[in-house]
Amino acid sequence: MRLSCALLAIKLGLSGCWAYSEPGYRGTKRPHFDGLRFRNLQPIEQHGLSDFVRWQRTRNPGLWRSPTEHQRTHRPGPTPPIRVAAGELRVTYINHASLLIQLDNANLLSDPIYSERCSPLSWIGPRRVRPPGIPFEALPPIDFVIISHNHYDHLDLPTLKRLERTFSPVFFVGLGNAQLLRRHGISKVVELDWWQGYRLNRRLALHAVPAQHFSGRGLFDRNTTLWAGYVIESPAGAVYFAGDTGWGEHFAEIGRRFRPLRAALLPIGAFAPRWFMKGVHLSPEEALRAHHRLGAATSVAMHYGTFPLADDGETEAVQRLRKALASDPKKPDFWVLPFGAGRALPPTEHPNNTGRTAAHQ
Repeated sequence: MRLSCALLAIKLGLSGCWAYSEPGYRGTKRPHFDGLRFRNLQPIEQHGLSDFVRWQRTRNPGLWRSPTEHQRTHRPGPTPPIRVAAGELRVTYINHASLLIQLDNANLLSDPIYSERCSPLSWIGPRRVRPPGIPFEALPPIDFVIISHNHYDHLDLPTLKRLERTFSPVFFVGLGNAQLLRRHGISKVVELDWWQGYRLNRRLALHAVPAQHFSGRGLFDRNTTLWAGYVIESPAGAVYFAGDTGWGEHFAEIGRRFRPLRAALLPIGAFAPRWFMKGVHLSPEEALRAHHRLGAATSVAMHYGTFPLADDGETEAVQRLRKALASDPKKPDFWVLPFGAGRALPPTEHPNNTGRTAAHQ
Protein backbone atom coordinates (compact mmCIF):
# COMPACT_ATOMS: atom_id res chain seq x y z
CA MET A 1 0.00 0.00 0.00
CA ARG A 2 2.80 2.40 0.90
CA LEU A 3 4.57 1.67 -2.40
CA SER A 4 1.32 2.19 -4.33
CA CYS A 5 0.88 5.60 -2.73
CA ALA A 6 4.46 6.48 -3.55
CA LEU A 7 4.03 5.45 -7.18
CA LEU A 8 0.79 7.42 -7.36
CA ALA A 9 2.63 10.47 -6.09
CA ILE A 10 5.33 9.91 -8.73
CA LYS A 11 2.71 9.62 -11.47
CA LEU A 12 1.02 12.81 -10.33
CA GLY A 13 4.38 14.52 -10.15
CA LEU A 14 5.22 13.46 -13.69
CA SER A 15 1.91 14.73 -15.02
CA GLY A 16 2.38 18.11 -13.37
CA CYS A 17 6.13 18.44 -13.49
CA TRP A 18 6.10 21.31 -15.96
CA ALA A 19 3.53 23.21 -13.90
CA TYR A 20 5.63 23.07 -10.72
CA SER A 21 9.12 23.46 -12.18
CA GLU A 22 10.63 26.94 -11.94
CA PRO A 23 12.59 28.64 -14.75
CA GLY A 24 15.63 29.20 -12.52
CA TYR A 25 18.51 31.66 -12.40
CA ARG A 26 20.21 33.26 -15.36
CA GLY A 27 23.55 34.95 -14.79
CA THR A 28 27.30 34.75 -15.08
CA LYS A 29 29.16 31.57 -14.27
CA ARG A 30 30.82 31.25 -10.88
CA PRO A 31 32.51 28.43 -8.94
CA HIS A 32 29.16 27.04 -7.77
CA PHE A 33 27.15 27.86 -10.94
CA ASP A 34 27.88 26.53 -14.43
CA GLY A 35 25.52 28.91 -16.22
CA LEU A 36 22.49 26.61 -15.91
CA ARG A 37 22.66 24.83 -12.56
CA PHE A 38 24.12 25.38 -9.13
CA ARG A 39 26.36 22.85 -7.41
CA ASN A 40 27.71 22.17 -3.95
CA LEU A 41 31.22 23.09 -2.89
CA GLN A 42 31.84 19.38 -2.28
CA PRO A 43 30.41 16.88 -4.81
CA ILE A 44 27.66 14.65 -3.39
CA GLU A 45 26.09 11.51 -4.74
CA GLN A 46 23.14 12.40 -6.95
CA HIS A 47 19.99 10.35 -6.34
CA GLY A 48 17.46 10.05 -9.15
CA LEU A 49 13.98 8.64 -9.56
CA SER A 50 15.21 5.03 -9.49
CA ASP A 51 16.90 5.64 -6.13
CA PHE A 52 13.70 7.16 -4.79
CA VAL A 53 11.72 4.11 -5.89
CA ARG A 54 14.35 1.86 -4.28
CA TRP A 55 13.98 3.78 -1.03
CA GLN A 56 10.19 3.49 -1.15
CA ARG A 57 10.42 -0.26 -1.78
CA THR A 58 12.78 -0.86 1.14
CA ARG A 59 11.47 1.66 3.67
CA ASN A 60 11.53 0.88 7.37
CA PRO A 61 10.08 4.06 8.89
CA GLY A 62 10.15 4.76 12.61
CA LEU A 63 7.08 5.45 14.69
CA TRP A 64 5.15 8.72 14.59
CA ARG A 65 2.08 9.70 16.58
CA SER A 66 -0.96 10.57 14.47
CA PRO A 67 -2.02 14.17 13.78
CA THR A 68 -5.20 13.44 15.76
CA GLU A 69 -3.20 12.49 18.84
CA HIS A 70 -1.12 15.65 18.58
CA GLN A 71 -4.18 17.84 18.08
CA ARG A 72 -5.76 16.37 21.20
CA THR A 73 -2.74 17.10 23.40
CA HIS A 74 -1.47 20.28 21.70
CA ARG A 75 -0.82 23.36 23.79
CA PRO A 76 0.73 26.36 22.02
CA GLY A 77 3.78 27.97 23.51
CA PRO A 78 3.77 31.30 25.34
CA THR A 79 3.20 34.39 23.21
CA PRO A 80 6.63 35.79 22.27
CA PRO A 81 7.56 39.34 23.27
CA ILE A 82 6.93 42.11 20.73
CA ARG A 83 10.64 42.98 20.57
CA VAL A 84 13.87 42.41 22.48
CA ALA A 85 16.34 45.16 23.33
CA ALA A 86 19.73 45.90 21.78
CA GLY A 87 22.25 43.21 22.65
CA GLU A 88 19.55 40.65 23.49
CA LEU A 89 18.85 37.47 21.51
CA ARG A 90 15.82 35.22 21.85
CA VAL A 91 14.99 32.15 19.75
CA THR A 92 11.55 30.51 19.62
CA TYR A 93 11.15 27.08 18.05
CA ILE A 94 7.84 27.08 16.14
CA ASN A 95 8.65 23.67 14.58
CA HIS A 96 10.34 22.09 11.58
CA ALA A 97 12.81 24.75 10.33
CA SER A 98 10.52 27.63 11.36
CA LEU A 99 12.09 29.70 14.10
CA LEU A 100 11.41 33.20 15.38
CA ILE A 101 14.74 34.98 15.85
CA GLN A 102 14.51 38.17 17.87
CA LEU A 103 17.56 40.39 18.36
CA ASP A 104 18.37 44.07 18.58
CA ASN A 105 14.74 45.19 18.18
CA ALA A 106 14.33 43.14 14.96
CA ASN A 107 12.15 40.08 14.34
CA LEU A 108 13.08 37.45 11.75
CA LEU A 109 11.33 34.25 10.69
CA SER A 110 13.22 31.35 9.12
CA ASP A 111 11.61 29.02 6.55
CA PRO A 112 8.08 29.61 7.87
CA ILE A 113 5.46 26.96 7.13
CA TYR A 114 1.97 26.99 8.60
CA SER A 115 0.34 24.83 5.91
CA GLU A 116 -1.11 21.41 6.65
CA ARG A 117 1.01 19.76 3.95
CA CYS A 118 4.38 20.55 2.40
CA SER A 119 3.31 19.85 -1.16
CA PRO A 120 2.18 21.63 -4.34
CA LEU A 121 -1.22 19.99 -3.76
CA SER A 122 -3.43 20.43 -0.71
CA TRP A 123 -4.70 16.84 -0.69
CA ILE A 124 -1.52 14.77 -1.11
CA GLY A 125 2.04 14.96 0.12
CA PRO A 126 3.70 14.93 3.55
CA ARG A 127 1.15 15.97 6.16
CA ARG A 128 1.93 17.98 9.24
CA VAL A 129 1.81 15.73 12.31
CA ARG A 130 2.33 18.46 14.89
CA PRO A 131 0.58 21.87 14.86
CA PRO A 132 2.80 24.98 14.84
CA GLY A 133 4.09 25.68 18.33
CA ILE A 134 3.18 29.37 18.01
CA PRO A 135 -0.12 30.24 16.26
CA PHE A 136 0.23 32.62 13.35
CA GLU A 137 -2.01 35.11 15.18
CA ALA A 138 0.44 35.16 18.12
CA LEU A 139 3.47 36.17 16.03
CA PRO A 140 4.96 39.59 16.78
CA PRO A 141 5.50 42.03 13.89
CA ILE A 142 7.82 40.30 11.42
CA ASP A 143 10.45 42.51 9.80
CA PHE A 144 12.44 39.97 7.79
CA VAL A 145 11.91 36.45 6.45
CA ILE A 146 14.86 34.25 5.46
CA ILE A 147 14.21 31.32 3.09
CA SER A 148 16.92 28.71 2.68
CA HIS A 149 15.72 27.03 -0.53
CA ASN A 150 12.64 26.27 -2.58
CA HIS A 151 11.59 22.82 -1.32
CA TYR A 152 7.97 22.81 -0.23
CA ASP A 153 8.71 22.29 3.46
CA HIS A 154 10.92 25.42 3.45
CA LEU A 155 9.32 27.72 0.88
CA ASP A 156 5.60 27.53 1.64
CA LEU A 157 3.79 30.01 -0.58
CA PRO A 158 0.49 30.14 1.39
CA THR A 159 2.41 31.10 4.53
CA LEU A 160 4.59 33.62 2.71
CA LYS A 161 1.57 35.30 1.13
CA ARG A 162 -0.11 35.52 4.53
CA LEU A 163 3.04 37.11 5.99
CA GLU A 164 3.06 39.59 3.11
CA ARG A 165 -0.55 40.59 3.78
CA THR A 166 -0.11 40.82 7.54
CA PHE A 167 3.36 42.30 8.07
CA SER A 168 4.84 43.23 4.66
CA PRO A 169 8.34 42.06 5.65
CA VAL A 170 11.43 41.89 3.46
CA PHE A 171 11.99 38.35 2.13
CA PHE A 172 15.51 37.01 1.52
CA VAL A 173 16.11 34.12 -0.89
CA GLY A 174 18.95 32.53 -2.81
CA LEU A 175 19.62 33.42 -6.44
CA GLY A 176 16.77 32.59 -8.81
CA ASN A 177 13.99 32.34 -6.22
CA ALA A 178 12.71 35.93 -6.30
CA GLN A 179 10.65 35.46 -9.46
CA LEU A 180 8.52 32.77 -7.80
CA LEU A 181 7.67 35.04 -4.87
CA ARG A 182 7.01 38.08 -7.06
CA ARG A 183 4.73 36.05 -9.30
CA HIS A 184 2.60 35.41 -6.21
CA GLY A 185 2.34 39.05 -5.18
CA ILE A 186 5.30 39.30 -2.82
CA SER A 187 7.10 42.49 -3.73
CA LYS A 188 9.94 43.10 -1.26
CA VAL A 189 12.32 40.28 -2.17
CA VAL A 190 16.12 40.34 -2.04
CA GLU A 191 18.21 37.64 -3.74
CA LEU A 192 21.61 36.80 -2.30
CA ASP A 193 24.52 34.70 -3.49
CA TRP A 194 26.77 32.75 -1.13
CA TRP A 195 28.92 35.12 0.96
CA GLN A 196 26.90 38.13 -0.21
CA GLY A 197 25.69 40.49 2.50
CA TYR A 198 22.89 42.97 3.04
CA ARG A 199 22.62 45.67 5.68
CA LEU A 200 19.30 45.23 7.52
CA ASN A 201 19.71 48.36 9.64
CA ARG A 202 22.40 50.30 11.45
CA ARG A 203 23.23 47.39 13.78
CA LEU A 204 22.39 44.25 11.82
CA ALA A 205 23.67 42.66 8.60
CA LEU A 206 22.50 39.48 6.89
CA HIS A 207 24.82 37.19 4.93
CA ALA A 208 23.91 34.21 2.76
CA VAL A 209 26.35 31.34 3.29
CA PRO A 210 26.92 27.96 1.63
CA ALA A 211 24.91 24.86 2.47
CA GLN A 212 25.22 21.34 1.11
CA HIS A 213 21.84 20.53 -0.36
CA PHE A 214 19.88 20.89 -3.63
CA SER A 215 16.82 22.68 -4.97
CA GLY A 216 13.76 22.01 -7.11
CA ARG A 217 9.96 22.18 -7.01
CA GLY A 218 9.34 19.97 -10.05
CA LEU A 219 11.17 17.34 -12.08
CA PHE A 220 12.88 19.70 -14.51
CA ASP A 221 14.25 22.46 -12.26
CA ARG A 222 16.71 20.58 -10.08
CA ASN A 223 19.46 22.93 -8.88
CA THR A 224 18.38 25.83 -11.11
CA THR A 225 17.97 28.05 -8.02
CA LEU A 226 20.39 28.50 -5.13
CA TRP A 227 20.10 26.98 -1.65
CA ALA A 228 21.76 28.69 1.32
CA GLY A 229 22.11 29.20 5.03
CA TYR A 230 22.22 32.64 6.64
CA VAL A 231 24.24 34.49 9.24
CA ILE A 232 22.71 37.45 11.06
CA GLU A 233 25.55 39.63 12.27
CA SER A 234 25.15 42.00 15.21
CA PRO A 235 27.42 43.88 17.64
CA ALA A 236 26.57 41.24 20.27
CA GLY A 237 27.60 38.27 18.13
CA ALA A 238 26.40 36.36 15.07
CA VAL A 239 23.49 33.94 14.64
CA TYR A 240 23.78 31.15 12.06
CA PHE A 241 20.70 29.49 10.52
CA ALA A 242 21.83 26.41 8.59
CA GLY A 243 18.64 25.71 6.62
CA ASP A 244 18.83 22.22 5.10
CA THR A 245 22.35 20.88 4.82
CA GLY A 246 24.51 17.82 4.88
CA TRP A 247 27.96 17.65 6.39
CA GLY A 248 30.65 19.72 4.67
CA GLU A 249 33.68 21.92 5.16
CA HIS A 250 31.47 25.01 4.89
CA PHE A 251 30.93 24.81 8.65
CA ALA A 252 34.59 25.52 9.35
CA GLU A 253 34.64 28.45 6.92
CA ILE A 254 31.44 29.97 8.35
CA GLY A 255 32.85 29.68 11.85
CA ARG A 256 36.09 31.32 10.76
CA ARG A 257 34.46 34.23 8.95
CA PHE A 258 31.85 35.08 11.58
CA ARG A 259 33.64 34.34 14.83
CA PRO A 260 32.33 34.45 17.48
CA LEU A 261 29.06 32.68 16.68
CA ARG A 262 26.66 33.40 19.49
CA ALA A 263 24.17 30.81 18.24
CA ALA A 264 23.84 28.12 15.56
CA LEU A 265 20.42 26.80 14.53
CA LEU A 266 21.14 23.30 13.24
CA PRO A 267 18.94 20.61 11.60
CA ILE A 268 18.97 17.15 13.19
CA GLY A 269 16.07 15.24 11.55
CA ALA A 270 15.10 13.57 8.24
CA PHE A 271 18.44 11.73 8.26
CA ALA A 272 17.42 8.12 7.55
CA PRO A 273 18.20 6.03 5.61
CA ARG A 274 21.75 7.34 5.49
CA TRP A 275 22.48 5.94 2.01
CA PHE A 276 19.76 8.22 0.63
CA MET A 277 19.91 11.23 3.00
CA LYS A 278 23.58 11.51 3.97
CA GLY A 279 24.62 14.03 1.34
CA VAL A 280 21.89 16.57 2.10
CA HIS A 281 20.73 16.10 5.71
CA LEU A 282 22.80 16.08 8.88
CA SER A 283 22.44 13.22 11.32
CA PRO A 284 22.13 14.25 14.99
CA GLU A 285 25.75 13.20 15.56
CA GLU A 286 26.89 15.30 12.59
CA ALA A 287 24.92 18.28 13.94
CA LEU A 288 26.95 18.04 17.15
CA ARG A 289 30.12 17.80 15.07
CA ALA A 290 29.00 20.92 13.16
CA HIS A 291 28.46 22.74 16.47
CA HIS A 292 32.11 22.14 17.35
CA ARG A 293 33.42 22.92 13.87
CA LEU A 294 31.50 26.23 13.85
CA GLY A 295 32.79 27.19 17.29
CA ALA A 296 29.25 28.18 18.31
CA ALA A 297 28.65 29.25 21.89
CA THR A 298 25.15 27.73 21.84
CA SER A 299 23.32 25.60 19.28
CA VAL A 300 19.58 25.01 18.93
CA ALA A 301 18.14 21.88 17.29
CA MET A 302 15.54 22.16 14.52
CA HIS A 303 14.05 20.25 11.55
CA TYR A 304 12.55 17.30 13.40
CA GLY A 305 9.28 15.98 14.80
CA THR A 306 6.87 17.86 12.49
CA PHE A 307 6.69 16.31 9.00
CA PRO A 308 7.52 12.59 8.51
CA LEU A 309 9.84 13.18 5.56
CA ALA A 310 12.26 10.29 6.05
CA ASP A 311 12.58 6.98 7.90
CA ASP A 312 13.68 8.28 11.31
CA GLY A 313 10.89 8.21 13.88
CA GLU A 314 9.28 11.22 15.49
CA THR A 315 11.55 11.29 18.56
CA GLU A 316 14.60 9.47 17.16
CA ALA A 317 16.61 12.56 16.21
CA VAL A 318 16.27 14.10 19.68
CA GLN A 319 17.08 10.80 21.41
CA ARG A 320 20.23 10.34 19.35
CA LEU A 321 21.33 13.94 19.87
CA ARG A 322 20.90 13.65 23.63
CA LYS A 323 22.88 10.42 23.64
CA ALA A 324 25.70 12.08 21.69
CA LEU A 325 25.65 15.07 24.04
CA ALA A 326 25.84 12.85 27.11
CA SER A 327 29.00 11.19 25.82
CA ASP A 328 30.70 14.43 24.69
CA PRO A 329 33.45 15.33 27.18
CA LYS A 330 33.26 19.01 26.18
CA LYS A 331 29.66 19.24 27.51
CA PRO A 332 28.49 21.52 24.66
CA ASP A 333 25.62 23.95 25.06
CA PHE A 334 23.20 22.40 22.54
CA TRP A 335 19.53 23.03 23.25
CA VAL A 336 16.43 21.05 22.32
CA LEU A 337 13.62 23.53 22.85
CA PRO A 338 10.07 22.29 23.39
CA PHE A 339 7.81 23.08 20.43
CA GLY A 340 6.58 26.65 20.83
CA ALA A 341 9.14 27.48 23.52
CA GLY A 342 11.34 30.55 23.39
CA ARG A 343 14.53 31.18 25.28
CA ALA A 344 17.01 34.03 25.64
CA LEU A 345 20.55 33.15 24.67
CA PRO A 346 23.52 34.30 26.73
CA PRO A 347 25.86 36.92 25.26
CA THR A 348 29.21 35.90 23.83
CA GLU A 349 32.30 36.74 25.83
CA HIS A 350 33.80 38.70 22.95
CA PRO A 351 31.05 40.62 21.13
CA ASN A 352 31.42 40.94 17.42
CA ASN A 353 31.64 44.18 15.50
CA THR A 354 29.56 44.43 12.33
CA GLY A 355 32.35 46.20 10.53
CA ARG A 356 32.33 43.56 7.81
CA THR A 357 31.12 45.06 4.58
CA ALA A 358 27.52 44.27 3.71
CA ALA A 359 26.55 44.91 0.10
CA HIS A 360 23.49 47.14 -0.24
CA GLN A 361 20.95 45.89 -2.72
